[in-house]
Amino acid sequence: MCGIAGEISFSGCPSVAVVGQMLDHLAHRGPDATGMYSQDNICLGHRRLKIIDLSNHANQPMVDAQLGLTLVFNGCIYNYRHLRQELEQLGYHFFSKSDTEVILKAYAQWGEQCLDKFNGMFSFAIFERDSGQLFVARDRLGIKPFYYFHHASGLAFASTLPALLQHPAADVTIDPVALNHYFSFRAIVGDKTIFKNIKKLSPGFWMKISSDGQIKQYCYWKLPEKSSQSNPLSDEQEWSEKLESCLIDSVKRRLEADVPVGVLLSGGLDSSLIVGLLSQLGKRDIHTFSIGFEQVAEEEGNEFRYSDVIAERYSTRHFKIFANHDRLLSSLRSCVAAMSEPMVSHDVIGFYLLSEKVSQHVKVVQSGQGADEVFGGYHWYPPMIDIPLERAAETYAKAYFSCDFNEYKKLVQPHLVSHDHAMRYVQDYFQRDRADTAIDQTLMLDTEVMLVDDPVKRLDNMTMAFGIEARVPFLDHQLVELAHQMPYELKVRDGGKYLLKQVARRLIPHEVIDRPKGYFPVPGLRNMQGAYLALAKQVFCEPAARERGLFNQSYIDNMLAAPEQFTTRFGSRLWQVTLLELWLQQHLK
Repeated sequence: MCGIAGEISFSGCPSVAVVGQMLDHLAHRGPDATGMYSQDNICLGHRRLKIIDLSNHANQPMVDAQLGLTLVFNGCIYNYRHLRQELEQLGYHFFSKSDTEVILKAYAQWGEQCLDKFNGMFSFAIFERDSGQLFVARDRLGIKPFYYFHHASGLAFASTLPALLQHPAADVTIDPVALNHYFSFRAIVGDKTIFKNIKKLSPGFWMKISSDGQIKQYCYWKLPEKSSQSNPLSDEQEWSEKLESCLIDSVKRRLEADVPVGVLLSGGLDSSLIVGLLSQLGKRDIHTFSIGFEQVAEEEGNEFRYSDVIAERYSTRHFKIFANHDRLLSSLRSCVAAMSEPMVSHDVIGFYLLSEKVSQHVKVVQSGQGADEVFGGYHWYPPMIDIPLERAAETYAKAYFSCDFNEYKKLVQPHLVSHDHAMRYVQDYFQRDRADTAIDQTLMLDTEVMLVDDPVKRLDNMTMAFGIEARVPFLDHQLVELAHQMPYELKVRDGGKYLLKQVARRLIPHEVIDRPKGYFPVPGLRNMQGAYLALAKQVFCEPAARERGLFNQSYIDNMLAAPEQFTTRFGSRLWQVTLLELWLQQHLK
């Protein structure tokens, strides 16, 4: 929920007008209320989406004059009621019924250790009146975003990169490392953005900024090291019972709201299981939402036959959205405008159009993001099982990268090419030896890194574009920690997500569990023909595309002449370059 922005100045006062401009670009994330706080060296802004405590008592920035603390917060603390009771027993008094105020009191009581007590998704900033210090933090799995940059006289931050670009000191120099990441990983990972001097606070990190400009960062959470001997293959039934119990708890936590909660139902195992778990919890009349697209050639554009099975089985209030080519094309530019960073995955437009429909019915949804990474559902996991660690990076890159370094060198201008930064990133990760098998370390890499900056970011951006809070029960940190402890055999066996499927068999129809694995199909963007090809040609005919000097124009011309030759298992590389250039054109006007 919500959008936050602000600036701490190291000399003088930050501009209220600039923070206001950043807030204007966050209006879609918080359409229900807006507020600002400015004092001395700090200015904090907030756009509110009302989910918990719908009264004005929960508006932000939230100021507690007695504690000398001011907070802006994006997200939800699911265990806030329990923490509130604990804090009341310690003598704290509350003026609202919100999870926001619980964060304030928890920080006053436990300092940065309060983060260990929170179960939820969050990014927030707390200003300490007496010290002039700013404390910021991001949740363990990066579900909620936090962008910032450090300039000569201060530090500015916002929930989205386009909002932060409203600051006059924002430097938009392209980062060659991030560019390399984008074409290899289909995402820009870690603390980087496409712009060299604008960063993301990494998941599971907090940061302190003093009034004189000193900055300290600290990692408060990451997956622990894992040995294949630490949890030997034990009783499958015991693991299954633990997993089912943890799943029920996670889905139940994410019902915490003062408004109705729906489900994004793709027709796959993960979202279908959420509906089954909600039904087991006694929830009836659940709102579910699915989307499909027109077929192109032999590629089907929807999975309605599977989502219909679940909707009928549980008698949900089911909404199906069918997007024809005209609607898809007419929405592409507004979808790109809603992207905080360039997001190449074809399903991003699906989430955008689906969220538009969802916003007419509910403010909160649960979604199945994260299950494939946490429970081993992707095709690149089996090749990692018997590989020695010294060959892990090479094997992973071959299976996961959508653009190898030789092709990358042909695609971009020479001055942007130095090293194979994507390969180096993966090599460095595997060399940390945090697990003694390549498959376990691969699952850690995808959970801690790739998941955050691809599917989770897509979901947050596209739902928040319409003022919807998306919750991801498969990324409850207690569930992720349990899955991490499991022997990998219980995850990757029999095509992946083995134990999750065994739990699901007790809850949902087998035809959804045993179906072929599907992806969010958007055939038009995969094939890049007709009007989609015309869009790509239009984007690269813009003067800005040539003046920017990112790409080898002759290589782009080859793509435009024969897009079918540049389609990989991850989709169209022509769409990948088009999306990046279109995103830059829209956000650097």
